[in-house]
This record gives sequence, structure tokens and C-alpha cells, in this order.
Amino acid sequence: MTFAAVMLSLVGLLAVFRGIMAIAEDEVFLTTRNYVFEFDLTGWGWVHLALGVVAVIVSIGLFQAATWARVLGVGIAGLVIIANFLSLPYYPVWSVIMITMSGFIIWGLCVARKEDFGDPFDTMPPGDR
Repeated sequence: MTFAAVMLSLVGLLAVFRGIMAIAEDEVFLTTRNYVFEFDLTGWGWVHLALGVVAVIVSIGLFQAATWARVLGVGIAGLVIIANFLSLPYYPVWSVIMITMSGFIIWGLCVARKEDFGDPFDTMPPGDR
């Protein structure tokens, strides 16, 4: 769970930075002709910025082991995968990296069991409760 929380906060921060770069229409992005999912770069910037902000907020909930954050984390990571797939022609290598990181986030959130992430401030071993 902690792994997924750290990864989601990193993905969120990187998406925020990517969104700001795209809104500012930085020279870093490529433009590919004849791509089926062609959108305005500024529009993609706002999408990545919004997803990044929500991802950071959800990661804070994951650090507190909230169930709502776990469910939303899977959803946000899925949306990050879709957004990065659709924006592949603008920043291809980074999009593939973000898709991979988001896949690990979904994996981390889906394999964690409830007893694995009890009270984060509880120092008593599970067998002594």
C-alpha cells in the first residue's frame, strides 16, 4: 500500500508538471501528423494537470490507509493510463513510462489486503492483538 501511495504521489506530481508544460506550450512536446486521437496540446495540459492534482490528493488518503483512497487510486491510475495512451504522439517515451508506473500502482493497490494496512501508527505486532 505504501509503495502504491508513493508511486501515485510521484505520478501525480509528474502529471502536474507535464500539464503545466503543455499549458505553457513548451517546446518539449512533439506534434505527429495523422494521429487518430489528435487533440489540442493546451487541452491535454489541463487534463494532465487535473489528473495530477487528484492523484496527489488520493495519495495522501492512501498514506492514511483509507479505503476510499484505494478505490479512487485504482480509478485515477486507470485514467492516467488512458490519458497517457491518448497523448503518446506528444511525448512518447514519457507516456510509456507513466503508463508503466500507473500499472504498478494498480497492481499495488489490488494485491494489498486489509490486514496488511491496518492502523499506520499501531506498533503492536499483529499476533499480540
